[in-house]
Amino acid sequence: EEQLVESGGGLVQPGSSLRLSCAASGFTFDTYVVAWVRQAPGKGPEWVSHWNTGGGGTYYSDSVRGRFTVTSDNTKNTLYLQMDSLKPEGTAVYYCARSPRGWSWTFLEVWGQGTLVTVSS
Repeated sequence: EEQLVESGGGLVQPGSSLRLSCAASGFTFDTYVVAWVRQAPGKGPEWVSHWNTGGGGTYYSDSVRGRFTVTSDNTKNTLYLQMDSLKPEGTAVYYCARSPRGWSWTFLEVWGQGTLVTVSS
């Protein structure tokens, strides 16, 4: 079974850092685009970032650019979202999801279960 499993969420104070993981099983990332999206309480889903395999580049939303960084570890088949300088508005459930052909909400075909990040003092 092809799965994505996120981990690493938690409660942190504003200004803190957190690293989320997105582990793939049943497939490898090398032929997919992987997106990070989040959903804050009472709001719709928001695109955060997407990562193109094979050196195709990583893209970030304006709200996180310069503070969030996506990295990968191919040996572990895991993608990471390093989140620095977290803000209270970053409170959300964070999901990773894969697309077989580029970024679009409609292309996302496998989703993880999500991991909750709460940024609060």
